[in-house]
Amino acid sequence: MPHRSMTFAKFIIEDQRRRGGPDTELTALLNDVQTACKLISVMVSRGSLQQHQTETGTNVHDEVQKPLDLAANEIVLDTCTWGGQVAGMASEELPEVFVIPPPHRKGRYLLSFDPLDGSSNIDVNVTVGTIFSILRAPDGDNDPVEADFLKPGTEQVAAGFALYGPTSMIVLTLGDGVNGFTLDPEIGNFILTHCNMKVPEECNEFAVNVSNERFWEPPVQRYVDECIRGSTGPRGKDFNMRWIASLVAEVYRILIRGGVFMYPWDTRDTSRAGRLRLLYEANPMAMILEQAGGVASTGRQRILDLVPEKLHQRVPLILGSKSEVERIVRYHEAYDKGEDKVFEAPLFNTRSLFRVPAGAHGGV
Repeated sequence: MPHRSMTFAKFIIEDQRRRGGPDTELTALLNDVQTACKLISVMVSRGSLQQHQTETGTNVHDEVQKPLDLAANEIVLDTCTWGGQVAGMASEELPEVFVIPPPHRKGRYLLSFDPLDGSSNIDVNVTVGTIFSILRAPDGDNDPVEADFLKPGTEQVAAGFALYGPTSMIVLTLGDGVNGFTLDPEIGNFILTHCNMKVPEECNEFAVNVSNERFWEPPVQRYVDECIRGSTGPRGKDFNMRWIASLVAEVYRILIRGGVFMYPWDTRDTSRAGRLRLLYEANPMAMILEQAGGVASTGRQRILDLVPEKLHQRVPLILGSKSEVERIVRYHEAYDKGEDKVFEAPLFNTRSLFRVPAGAHGGV
């Protein structure tokens, strides 16, 4: 049952009290983030009913920016600039660090965010969202630089994501569990509806873009093959495959129903370690999953232990129910040690739907 009296703002205040004293800047920043999410939710819900004047182009990743991407980015920047809680921000849509301009005061925190995750789905009316991560800013009054954001995920103060779907939600962790808040449009507040969220340990779902199969490493091919073979294979049970191409929707489903999401390392571009961004996608989602009892890994390393090398660094991402992710990690370990014999399965033979490329190898 929803806690009608427990709004997002009250929850933050109560959490600070439990920790022994208020952190007014963090409380205010999180309230600014929720305000930005409300504004983006309204904008997304209007869809084609509204006209966007923002000019589009490509971002630092050479991806085409949709008008809603840029509009959502401006909403977060504008909403979180004036309050004096952040010293700087990093966004998927900006090539460099955004420094708080005068006359606004610089605060004690750094905010990294993906303003509109899953925006490629907007045209088909699928759930999209906002992902955010909060770090402490260095002491002093100097403007933050890129190096200040390059901290491992273990140093995150808070992380969360918003969903803009049939209902709008915020899922948040402050390092002591995960809680979900649903926007009540009648009163305009996010209300606590999902207390102490936990990833189910037993699951029968996996999410991966199978069109990339020919680029995967053998450990990932092995895991997917076992799932596809179902009750007649080594797992002895049937699995369902899901793929939404919206990270916020994939992670929320895992929080509710369990399962695993994979965007693994592949051979398409060996100069790039993965596809998802470490600072404002993988790190916040990894913190949320771990706080909910799940696991997040590259297949070879814990996501939260990675030390970023650059602002928009990409990594492989495998996250979900603990037992499933740990199984995939074991497959990588065996493969790297040469203990796993060459992977062969009927589904991946030359004349099958899935085929292992000759000499397919790689690493992170």
